[in-house]
Amino acid sequence: CLGSAKQLALGSVPRGTTCLASARGSLLLLLLLLLLLKIFSYELFLNPYLFFVFPLGPWGRCMGSECGPGGGQSRAVWCAHSEGWTTLHTNCNQTERPDNQQSCFRVCDWHKNLYDWQLGTWNECVPVSLRSAGVQRPAVCTWGEEGIQTREVDCVQKANGEPAEDAICEYFEPKPRLEQACIIPCPRDCVVSEFSQWTSCSKTCGMGLQNRIRFNRIRFVLSPPLFGGAFCPNLTEFQTCQLGLCEGEENLYSLRVGPWGSCSVPLPRQARQAGRPPRDSEKSSGESDKLSKEGEKQSRGNDKPFRGETRTVTCIVKTQKLFPCFFFFFFSNSMCSQEILPATFQACVMAKDCEVSEWSDWSACSKECYEPNGPKGERTRTRKVSQFPVGGGKECPELMEKELCSPQGEGVPACISYSWKTTEWTECRVDVLLSQQDRRRGNQTGLCGGGIQTREIYCVQSSADRSSNGTSPKSKEVDIELCQGSPPNNSQLCNINCLVECEVSSWSAWGPCTYENCQEQAAKKGFKLRKRSVVNALMVSSMGSCPHLVEAIPCEEPSCYNWLVTRLQDCVPELVGGCGPAAQIPEVTCIDSDDTYVERQLCRDAILPMPVVCDVPCPKDCVLSPWTPWSLCSHTCSGKSTEGKQTRSRSILAYNAGEGGVLCPNVSSLLEVRNCNDHPCTVYHWQTGPWGQCIEDTSVLATNTSAIRMHGDDASCLVGMQTRKVICIRVNVGQVPPKKCPESLRPDTVRPCLLPCKRDCIVTPYSDWSACPAACKAGRYSKKQYRKRIIIQLPANGGLDCPEVLSQEKEREPPSVCHGIRWKIHKWRRCQLVPWSVRQESPGALETCGPGLQIRAVSCRKLDGGQVEVEDCLKFASPMPPLIQHCHVPCQEDCQLSMWSKFSSCTADCVGVRIRKRMLLGKSKKRDQCKNHQLYSLSETQYCPCNKYNAQPVGNWSDCILPEGGRMEGQLGMKIQGDIKECGQGYRYQAMACYDQDNRIVETSRCNSHGYIEEACIIPCPSDCKLSEWSNWSRCSKSCGSGVKVRSKWLREKPYNGGRPCPKLDHVNQVYEVVPCLSNCGQYVWVAEPWSVWKVSNVDVNNNCGEGVQTRKVRCMLNTIDGPSEQVEDYLCDPEEMPLGARNSRLPCPEDCVLSDWEAWSPCALPCGGNSTRERSAFPLRQPGEGKECPHTKEMEPCKLNSNCFHYSYNITDWSTCQLSDRAVCGNGIKTRMLDCVRSDGKSVDLKYCKELGLERKWQMNASCTVECPVNCQLSEWSSWSRCTRTCGLAGKLWRRRTVIQAPQGDGRPCLSQMEQWKPCPVKPCYSWQYSTWSECKSEGARCGDGLRFRNVSCFVSDGSGLQDSSLVDDELCGDLELLVDGDAKIVLQEPCTVPCPGECYLRDWTRWSPCQLSCVNGNDLGFGSVRVRSRPVVAQDPENLLQCPEQEMETSSCTDGQCFEYKWKTGPWKGSSRPVWCQRSDGLNVTGGCPVSATPKSDRSCDPPCTKPRSVCTEVGVCGCEQGYTEVMTSDGLLDQCTVIPVLEIPTTGDNKADVKTIRALNPTQPASSTPSRVGRTWFLQPFGPDGKVKTWVYGVAAGVFVLLVFIISMTYLACKKPKKPQRRQMNNRLKPLTLAYDGDADM
Repeated sequence: CLGSAKQLALGSVPRGTTCLASARGSLLLLLLLLLLLKIFSYELFLNPYLFFVFPLGPWGRCMGSECGPGGGQSRAVWCAHSEGWTTLHTNCNQTERPDNQQSCFRVCDWHKNLYDWQLGTWNECVPVSLRSAGVQRPAVCTWGEEGIQTREVDCVQKANGEPAEDAICEYFEPKPRLEQACIIPCPRDCVVSEFSQWTSCSKTCGMGLQNRIRFNRIRFVLSPPLFGGAFCPNLTEFQTCQLGLCEGEENLYSLRVGPWGSCSVPLPRQARQAGRPPRDSEKSSGESDKLSKEGEKQSRGNDKPFRGETRTVTCIVKTQKLFPCFFFFFFSNSMCSQEILPATFQACVMAKDCEVSEWSDWSACSKECYEPNGPKGERTRTRKVSQFPVGGGKECPELMEKELCSPQGEGVPACISYSWKTTEWTECRVDVLLSQQDRRRGNQTGLCGGGIQTREIYCVQSSADRSSNGTSPKSKEVDIELCQGSPPNNSQLCNINCLVECEVSSWSAWGPCTYENCQEQAAKKGFKLRKRSVVNALMVSSMGSCPHLVEAIPCEEPSCYNWLVTRLQDCVPELVGGCGPAAQIPEVTCIDSDDTYVERQLCRDAILPMPVVCDVPCPKDCVLSPWTPWSLCSHTCSGKSTEGKQTRSRSILAYNAGEGGVLCPNVSSLLEVRNCNDHPCTVYHWQTGPWGQCIEDTSVLATNTSAIRMHGDDASCLVGMQTRKVICIRVNVGQVPPKKCPESLRPDTVRPCLLPCKRDCIVTPYSDWSACPAACKAGRYSKKQYRKRIIIQLPANGGLDCPEVLSQEKEREPPSVCHGIRWKIHKWRRCQLVPWSVRQESPGALETCGPGLQIRAVSCRKLDGGQVEVEDCLKFASPMPPLIQHCHVPCQEDCQLSMWSKFSSCTADCVGVRIRKRMLLGKSKKRDQCKNHQLYSLSETQYCPCNKYNAQPVGNWSDCILPEGGRMEGQLGMKIQGDIKECGQGYRYQAMACYDQDNRIVETSRCNSHGYIEEACIIPCPSDCKLSEWSNWSRCSKSCGSGVKVRSKWLREKPYNGGRPCPKLDHVNQVYEVVPCLSNCGQYVWVAEPWSVWKVSNVDVNNNCGEGVQTRKVRCMLNTIDGPSEQVEDYLCDPEEMPLGARNSRLPCPEDCVLSDWEAWSPCALPCGGNSTRERSAFPLRQPGEGKECPHTKEMEPCKLNSNCFHYSYNITDWSTCQLSDRAVCGNGIKTRMLDCVRSDGKSVDLKYCKELGLERKWQMNASCTVECPVNCQLSEWSSWSRCTRTCGLAGKLWRRRTVIQAPQGDGRPCLSQMEQWKPCPVKPCYSWQYSTWSECKSEGARCGDGLRFRNVSCFVSDGSGLQDSSLVDDELCGDLELLVDGDAKIVLQEPCTVPCPGECYLRDWTRWSPCQLSCVNGNDLGFGSVRVRSRPVVAQDPENLLQCPEQEMETSSCTDGQCFEYKWKTGPWKGSSRPVWCQRSDGLNVTGGCPVSATPKSDRSCDPPCTKPRSVCTEVGVCGCEQGYTEVMTSDGLLDQCTVIPVLEIPTTGDNKADVKTIRALNPTQPASSTPSRVGRTWFLQPFGPDGKVKTWVYGVAAGVFVLLVFIISMTYLACKKPKKPQRRQMNNRLKPLTLAYDGDADM
């Protein structure tokens, strides 16, 4: 606003505009801020702690001196501003300060047994969309909806469930989760099968009902509604039917019987009569009283458990009117008098529950010894049955209780303990190398390195006097199951030390001829010796395996001491002029035969070297160079054809001056030759044999051996001696007399040795005999028993051998009578009728006949007949036989027949008949009605059974099984210990089944078969990877310093059938081994021959001097101790050190100064650099003449780093791989590294340069290492064959298994994949007791009401596969089976049922359970379990009673092994405007429900407006089209106008007689093709328009093709008619050659 006022004052703002409005707004804003500040200040005045709070830290650990609720814990409480920064406590309201201490429950470890988490059940799954705002539920459910379910988790006391603090349980275990994800599945509608066909009409006349019920086979509801799906539709449909009018009136009356009442003692007659009015039919005659007394007397003795039960009989009628329900009017039974009245009473048994006695005292503990950590024993108590359950009474409870016990007390002995024991480890066995698996290589004794050794493990009974080493023979082997815990290992890795072969150095030079013994110099013969040493002496275990180290040559004139010339003095001429002849005096020292310096007086007898003649040339003399050193001797010895020679040479440096000077010698005088090594080539050495066996040395006194006695069992360990053979060998000849070799160097032939202790074989005692066979049979039945003993120590060093017999067997005859128990059944007692008090008022009560009950007794007996308690049979025998059964006392008019006899025997199968008979009993023989053989047949005839059997193979072939007890031979022909035979010829088996003529399975013995088909088979043997031998090592990659050398193997044979794998090979199937190597930098040297004679280019003829050239040959030679021996390739020598092969220089003229060659440069002072220099010098060989001077005899140059001055340092390489012996597979080895001397320019040089500088060598060059051994997989032996997986049937299998004892390691042979084998069991028929189908429900004596239905239990046979229905066979075949049906011992042969009265609506029986079904989506189980369902549909008989029908019923239950079903819509072909649409299950069953309603295909395609044009039809898309053969003509608005005939394209065939001309004509499409006689061809109807009136796609294609064809024709016409252009001439240097075309008359040209 101030700015606005300023603008106004300056006149820049129009006078009409002011900032009044802005000022008013600012003023209002200011007043508002002041008001808020006032209010805030007032609130701050009222509450000064408005912006300060107390943050709280977590509660600390509960502390206290005692466990429980007496502890205390604290937490941090401080004052902070609401923005987060900490402030003073006074800024916060101290009255609101939270507590920083509280009491708590101090948890201790023993509380873990008192408190635990109590987990509540998971609540209902709630959709995530309902818990989370903004999440929408899916519109279409595909597989389910994600949800969350919760539960309550509380910490409680275990004893009473009282709640506790969560912190107590959290101390031991985190609180379990309170929520988890869940899935709410999609609703699944009920799925039902299709309807059956309509039943027959419920009436034969009048109006009735027809029913049809949804079922398939006997299933109705296939899947219940789940997860809120739609309920099941009606399972029954009804429709009326009327077959015709009825003749006469319909019978409306029916007798209906009610259910039997409870079994009870009837009331006295007077009491019953007091409750109802008297009836006319009652009689009280004297005859009836008499019969009553007789009946009571008859039933007084044995009918105590029997009572009576009654039922009502009612006559009912139904109305003809349509009422909402059946109206039954009760009338007197006289309305139904035309029917025979049914019985209203029957005998019954009062239900009595089982009664037992009190518990007996506890028995003694089954364990009679004390073992605190061992298994406990058992003790039992029993109770007896005092009353068996009858009449459906409550079953008996358990009659025995068991509990664990452990005897304690002073008199209780300690239990016998068992422990694992092991035999000694076998010898270490090394598997052959991959390169040594060749049958041609028989010598495998040299294998060494890592291997494996095994031992046996057995269980023994521990005793107090067992030896400490566990090999006491008193330890008897027991059953291995008695030892607890895991057994010790039966295999371990081991190592056989490899014999390290001697590595020897090269031979030294031959020494001087010396005496054999310098102390005795009587003999004149001497020897020249040369020696070599063992390089790896520290690694060699026995020096006896090394070759000879000294060789000798006989020589003459030996001497022990000689003079050695150390240097020659300077050549000083005796003449005054300083030139001329002279002599060099040698300086000598005394040495012995070993080149060791000794005192000079010892050489007093030796000849001193003579002075060497020399010559100093004068100025005019010829100048010669000094002699070169003598070369190496050409041969080490001399013979008839060989002679050792040495040479030396010199060259002419300057020629003489003509007259007056000494002439130069001729060329031949520049070379000198002398003989050397003139001794004969007869080399001798001592050769030693191996040390013999250590034998006892009787010459050694016992007192001397007491110090080295060792603890043995029977014998002491003594000192023995070993001898070996030592002979003298002449090289290349053989053995010679010993005097030819130096006696002083003869090796020892005898040495002392330690005689090993004798060790006897130790075996365990025999184990107990194996258990007797558990099976018991009558007669002689023998089984074998076994016992064995184990070798726990093998004999050694001459100890006692092991016994040959280690196992024994014997036959044991079990007792002929086995101890067992069985039920003994006694005879049935007399049939007892209904008590007289019940039946006296019923019609026919005077007769003492009719249905009744009878009882029998049962007892428990041993198999040998002895009686035992009934409780034993209840525990161990089959179910108790029934004690009561229904019976019938025949009346006077009844026909009584005997039981059927057995069928007569057949003479042969399939021939004749067999007969059984019965006969009439008592008065029945005289009654005429009983002689009616049609009603009471007295004989039955059957054809003799025609038993024909055929055998059939069933199932698959078994695994290939090798014969038992086979061992395998090793790859090299030797037996490999512990390797079970795994390959070779075996046998495989297939089961055989036997069937009779009715295709029923029978015992295989009927087909004269042992149950198997046997076939030979081959298990291929594993073949390991086979490699070649190692090639020779290559040369070291560097000729100086450290490099690498390589050797290789190549693949000979790949592994197969589980053999040992190959190492990693390269692309050419080779494997390489690269190891470091160190090359001596001096092993290859340059050798230069003497310079040639000067070739002067500018010749001074007079003086024979001037510029010239000298040449010489330079060769690379292999350097040895004797010097360069042979020429090698030049690349092996250092090219930097190669001497010059030619030089240009000036040949001195006469009287010129002649200098010698330059000497070597002096070494540079280290370190290089600075002002250090080096120099070299030469000395004058001929003094100059007068007036001439010699040139400089010294040269000097500065030392430059890496040019002529170098620094040296050691360089250590990396460790090599672990190197083993040549014959070792694995185990201990040596790794090495190399030491280089490296020059400062990076070049490797000889180690002497670093040694001369005194550099420190602090590195270890060798170290021990271990290579992991390739351990082959070791498997246990096959277990015994298991029991058959099925007790009967076709699919039974016997299994045997093995386990991995030693897993493979490294390149060991892998484990075989087959760890279990099977073979089929002998096929046995599956016999079982099965129910027959229920009979129809019958209400005895009445038309409807309560009745009974019955079924039988029969013996059936099947093959156990479930694919074939069971077949009925004789019950005798199931005689050995316990009477069980589907595992249930309770046999139910009758059950109550209801017969519907005419017109009633009723429920059918329950259907069978549907197949178990999972909740799946796209074949994937959602995890909601399986369910099955059964249902009861409704059946109606009368239209009037439909409204009174009961509701249909459905029952579901959970199940296992469910399967997934998918439901898809299926459609049929269109028929007019409709087509069938149905839902089909994935197993091909048509169903209702299950398919998604939203995806229902259309079943109707009616057109709107309807198709009224001629030849028009409604198409699939709902529009009008034309029939086949007609095309649509559409109106402008897209509607069908008319249908016209399509022109037909007719192509005549070869049989057509007309000309081959294409014609198009219109045919009548409704006329059949055969209407034109003698015309055979094919026609196509071209319809350009589709049924919807649109042009078809092919029309566009044809149009496009025609257009392209027209364009092509036009283009070709244009190109053909176009005139060609004249060619333009190009100016080219070369003339254009004319192109000549040859026309061959082709029209296309």
